[in-house]
Amino acid sequence: MSLRWLFTLVGVLAALAGTALWVATRPSRDAAVVVEAAPAALWAASFRDVDGRNRALGEFQGRVLVLNFWATWCAPCREEMPGFQRLQAKWPARSVQFVGLSAEDASKVAGFGRSLGITYPLWVGGDEVGELSRRLGNRGGVLPHTVVFDGVGKVIAAKVGAYNESELEAILLRLTVNVSEKPRTPT
Repeated sequence: MSLRWLFTLVGVLAALAGTALWVATRPSRDAAVVVEAAPAALWAASFRDVDGRNRALGEFQGRVLVLNFWATWCAPCREEMPGFQRLQAKWPARSVQFVGLSAEDASKVAGFGRSLGITYPLWVGGDEVGELSRRLGNRGGVLPHTVVFDGVGKVIAAKVGAYNESELEAILLRLTVNVSEKPRTPT
């Protein structure tokens, strides 16, 4: 095989791999519909905190919820989490709550959170973590995956890949300004 054909083959394979990755990681339009059609399912989703207690996302109903799917081995997760911590510290008065969800062991997650100084809730689960991430549009299971909900469980923003702190803060600012201008609708 000539060098020219080898380079052509490598180029075609790279294009196919890139296309497959793009298709696998783009958010599904159906994901928001699933959650919006049944916000009760979102609020009922339960996991365990790092101390082993059962916790439900419903604890944060009525607040802006930033739900981050992550793992200790994920470099982009490690990069974005300190920014999430700063935003959590800055936004609680505006009813913003960050929650990190991992499918890893609770003791490993707790140690990782301590090493980064994370004080927002880090919860763990098994397959239900990945399943919820997929239902929210992350068909490829890529980490990190972050979804922003309003107080009634409507998906406002979702991103596969690391969030830039200023990008996420702009979303929170728009959302909390709108929330403060309108009364919250209980579900």
